Amino acid sequence: MRKFHIAAITAATILASCANFTEARADNYGAIAYSPETGAVGWSYDHPSRRRAERVAMGNCRGYAYDCRIATYFSNACGAVARARNGGWGADWGEDREEAESNALEACYNHGDGCRVVRWACTSR
Repeated sequence: MRKFHIAAITAATILASCANFTEARADNYGAIAYSPETGAVGWSYDHPSRRRAERVAMGNCRGYAYDCRIATYFSNACGAVARARNGGWGADWGEDREEAESNALEACYNHGDGCRVVRWACTSR
């Protein structure tokens, strides 16, 4: 009986570890949609798939503009969009908000000057 008890405890421990491993590996996705014509943005975060995150961001943007497009998506990270004075823009992602904004500004400066971040978003992981 003692061997059965030890085996049961071992099996329960292994199953609990596997459940925690699966949970820890779940990814959160986010996206930012942007309208180059109007500057409208839509964003999303903490969705279970890239597709869902992009759909929500596009839906949020399309309420304000017809030409929305996905500017960036991210997983367990952050994304940002920056716009230049001349209407040029850039977007990118990063491990945290600061990196995402810096990367978006760098991308924006390839298309104009006087860039500023107009939207950022981060997942909770």
